[in-house]
Amino acid sequence: MSDVTLDATGLFCPEPVFRTKIAIEKMQAGQTIQVSADDPAAEEDISRWANRSGHQLLNIERDGERLTFVIKKVK
Repeated sequence: MSDVTLDATGLFCPEPVFRTKIAIEKMQAGQTIQVSADDPAAEEDISRWANRSGHQLLNIERDGERLTFVIKKVK
Protein backbone atom coordinates (compact mmCIF):
# COMPACT_ATOMS: atom_id res chain seq x y z
CA MET A 1 0.00 0.00 0.00
CA SER A 2 1.34 3.41 -0.97
CA ASP A 3 1.57 6.39 1.37
CA VAL A 4 -0.09 8.70 -1.18
CA THR A 5 -2.44 8.05 -4.10
CA LEU A 6 -2.98 10.30 -7.09
CA ASP A 7 -5.69 9.81 -9.70
CA ALA A 8 -4.61 11.47 -12.94
CA THR A 9 -7.07 9.62 -15.17
CA GLY A 10 -8.70 11.81 -17.77
CA LEU A 11 -5.71 14.19 -17.77
CA PHE A 12 -3.29 14.54 -20.64
CA CYS A 13 0.34 15.54 -20.98
CA PRO A 14 1.80 17.32 -19.14
CA GLU A 15 -0.76 17.17 -16.30
CA PRO A 16 -0.06 13.61 -15.00
CA VAL A 17 3.67 14.37 -14.66
CA PHE A 18 3.04 17.86 -13.27
CA ARG A 19 0.62 16.60 -10.61
CA THR A 20 2.94 13.72 -9.71
CA LYS A 21 5.81 16.18 -9.24
CA ILE A 22 3.71 18.42 -6.97
CA ALA A 23 2.55 15.45 -4.88
CA ILE A 24 6.08 14.07 -4.48
CA GLU A 25 7.41 17.47 -3.40
CA LYS A 26 5.03 17.30 -0.39
CA MET A 27 6.17 13.78 0.59
CA GLN A 28 9.02 12.63 2.84
CA ALA A 29 11.97 10.65 1.45
CA GLY A 30 11.18 6.92 1.54
CA GLN A 31 7.44 7.37 1.05
CA THR A 32 5.69 5.93 -2.00
CA ILE A 33 3.02 7.31 -4.28
CA GLN A 34 0.61 5.35 -6.46
CA VAL A 35 -0.37 7.24 -9.60
CA SER A 36 -3.20 6.16 -11.92
CA ALA A 37 -3.33 7.58 -15.44
CA ASP A 38 -4.88 6.78 -18.79
CA ASP A 39 -2.92 9.20 -20.99
CA PRO A 40 -1.19 7.12 -23.71
CA ALA A 41 2.02 9.12 -23.16
CA ALA A 42 2.01 8.66 -19.37
CA GLU A 43 4.09 5.47 -19.32
CA GLU A 44 7.02 7.09 -21.06
CA ASP A 45 6.54 10.55 -19.51
CA ILE A 46 6.25 9.47 -15.87
CA SER A 47 9.00 6.84 -16.22
CA ARG A 48 11.41 9.39 -17.69
CA TRP A 49 10.48 12.04 -15.15
CA ALA A 50 11.04 9.66 -12.20
CA ASN A 51 14.41 8.65 -13.62
CA ARG A 52 15.55 12.24 -14.26
CA SER A 53 14.33 13.36 -10.82
CA GLY A 54 16.21 10.62 -9.01
CA HIS A 55 13.11 8.84 -7.70
CA GLN A 56 12.66 5.08 -7.90
CA LEU A 57 9.95 3.67 -10.16
CA LEU A 58 9.00 0.50 -8.28
CA ASN A 59 6.21 -0.82 -10.50
CA ILE A 60 4.04 -0.16 -13.54
CA GLU A 61 0.83 -2.11 -14.11
CA ARG A 62 -1.46 -1.88 -17.11
CA ASP A 63 -5.19 -2.66 -16.98
CA GLY A 64 -6.59 -1.88 -20.41
CA GLU A 65 -5.98 1.84 -20.96
CA ARG A 66 -5.29 2.50 -17.27
CA LEU A 67 -1.72 2.56 -15.99
CA THR A 68 -0.76 2.44 -12.32
CA PHE A 69 2.69 3.56 -11.24
CA VAL A 70 4.30 3.15 -7.83
CA ILE A 71 7.14 5.60 -7.24
CA LYS A 72 9.38 5.90 -4.18
CA LYS A 73 10.65 9.34 -3.24
CA VAL A 74 14.39 9.00 -2.87
CA LYS A 75 15.49 12.50 -1.90
